[in-house]
Amino acid sequence: MKRFYKVIGILTLGAALNVQAAESLSGTLDKIQKSGTIVLGHRESSMPFSYYDDQQKPVGYSMDLCMAVVTAIKQKLGLDNLSVRFQPVNSSNRIALVKNGTVDLECGSTANYLERQKEVAFSDSTFWVSKRLITKADSPYKTIDDLKGKPVVVTQGTDTALLIRKINEERNLDLRIQAGKDHAESLLMVTTGRAAAFMEDDILVSSLRAKERDPASLKLLNDSFGGDPYALMFRKDDPQFKAQVDATLGEMMSDGQATKLYEKWFLSPIPPAGITIGFPMPGRLKELFAAPSDKASS
Repeated sequence: MKRFYKVIGILTLGAALNVQAAESLSGTLDKIQKSGTIVLGHRESSMPFSYYDDQQKPVGYSMDLCMAVVTAIKQKLGLDNLSVRFQPVNSSNRIALVKNGTVDLECGSTANYLERQKEVAFSDSTFWVSKRLITKADSPYKTIDDLKGKPVVVTQGTDTALLIRKINEERNLDLRIQAGKDHAESLLMVTTGRAAAFMEDDILVSSLRAKERDPASLKLLNDSFGGDPYALMFRKDDPQFKAQVDATLGEMMSDGQATKLYEKWFLSPIPPAGITIGFPMPGRLKELFAAPSDKASS
């Protein structure tokens, strides 16, 4: 009988501890435990960060990082059957969908800006992007200074337009700045000779080059400008969830998993067409892998 009551006591204590553990959860982790579901926001065509493969499945570098976070949350909460729901997002609605609780973790190509931190929170940096110029491979241009007096295109409505104007004034380059309606048109203006070069995020122009029929016909100029960190995005004022996300990413950065994922998505053939972007890891990202940081750009 004493043994019976002892067993009951242990079970009761265990149940109480589980309840206590459950009650100690807050924010997103509490939401996930109660619903048994985590919602990942993804982009539809932000290659190679987050995009659809030929089966309409979201894949990419950011998606792999998020799925590692999901695995860690499963273990933390003891939810072997945790359901993962995918929610498409775009540049216009991604912040709103995180803020209103529709998306728990956004897995895309979102830059961590101080202004955005007023509305949402970010993980430690997962990528580093700068601005680069792309031109024809047989052109004589090596740096932006070689483009003095030449027509240069940027895509309308982007922050790149402001940057190129600032550089133009500071260096007195007399650039003839043009605007393409989208990135595809901006690159077309270079390949057809209407512009000498096109400026945009380095990874973006590298991806556009990789998708060309003859990628070797284009090259990136040597210099780069500015720099912004990409990160996973989630609701602000949720330190418990942020700690879980950052701990997962930190482990991946320290044990080499993140570097392997980088090589998989930026240096190897990727689905659905098997193209290789061929984008070596930026030096700044190597530094961030060695010493993780969630510092934002101003």
